[in-house]
Amino acid sequence: MSNPYADLPDFAFWRRAVSRIDAAAFDPITEVPFGIAQSDRVATAGSCFAQHISRTLAKEGFNFLVTEAGPQSAGAVDQNYGVFPARFGNIYTVRQLLQLFQRAYGLFAPVDRAWLRSDGKFVDPFRPQIQDAGFETPELLEADRETHLVAVQEMFETCDVFIFTLGLTEAWISREDGAVFPLAPGVVADGSGEYAFENFSIESMVSDLTRFFGMLRDVNPEVRAILTVSPVPLIATFEPRHVLVSTTYSKSALRVVAEIAARSLEDIAYFPSYEIITGPQARGKYYADDLRDVTPEGVAHVMSVFKRHYLDGNGAGPALQSPRNVAGNNMPDAKEREEEFQVICDEEALDA
Repeated sequence: MSNPYADLPDFAFWRRAVSRIDAAAFDPITEVPFGIAQSDRVATAGSCFAQHISRTLAKEGFNFLVTEAGPQSAGAVDQNYGVFPARFGNIYTVRQLLQLFQRAYGLFAPVDRAWLRSDGKFVDPFRPQIQDAGFETPELLEADRETHLVAVQEMFETCDVFIFTLGLTEAWISREDGAVFPLAPGVVADGSGEYAFENFSIESMVSDLTRFFGMLRDVNPEVRAILTVSPVPLIATFEPRHVLVSTTYSKSALRVVAEIAARSLEDIAYFPSYEIITGPQARGKYYADDLRDVTPEGVAHVMSVFKRHYLDGNGAGPALQSPRNVAGNNMPDAKEREEEFQVICDEEALDA
């Protein structure tokens, strides 16, 4: 029997594709199932890292879908509008994404409707930080939420490509109806029910993601999807163990869930932003001094690979020796970079 590895391409070998490649030229994508045309309406959702994709789309002149426009004050739009297509804030878990769809279409009406802040203002339990001023009354909050959910429906029904960044496995849920929240009750506002900590299993997340895409294709049969995993470590864990151990579980489990979905569901691709940032070829240089925040250089590398394959390349193979295709060129100055790479992240309230 001949060596079955003898004729494999360079990308199949660690020495040729990782250890001997300049870090700035690293590109782990071998092929993509589809590209994104400028006419495609692209919706993004997920953890903080997902915001970098939406900014890249807008910057490159692609059709980043926004269905919930916000009020303008002194010529500037509220920072919480336009970050995602609709003003839903960070969606950290797969269950949270599934329930967003169910709430938008009247399939799930959670018991929790409004949480009370210490300043007497009310916040939406499912979008606790989308409005800094809060809401004066539960009725005003409810009216805003109704408008919001209509915008969510429009997003799901009209997007051509849906990009979701999986961020966390840990969440807090209502003991009464299983509603999942982006932040634990008590972090920014007090809930009135009873709540429990949940760390989702791979099996439950695969089930939730499969259900979500089934429902999404009921209202939008032709939608294509891209899954990514956030490379940002957990800011805190509620498990009785070290936060690094919890981070390793969460990211490993999310990576497996994304793999299963990409292999088993039609027109779903996986984009390896996680590997570009966390892989040994990066030598840790894509993390800031806190070892958590991704540096502008890291974001630029990820986005250049995304742009090459999905926006420009139409499925082009990796450019293992081509630094011109990746980060480091035409970078903005320090001030522009600081503004460009800032993100809104609900999770930071856990360690404020």
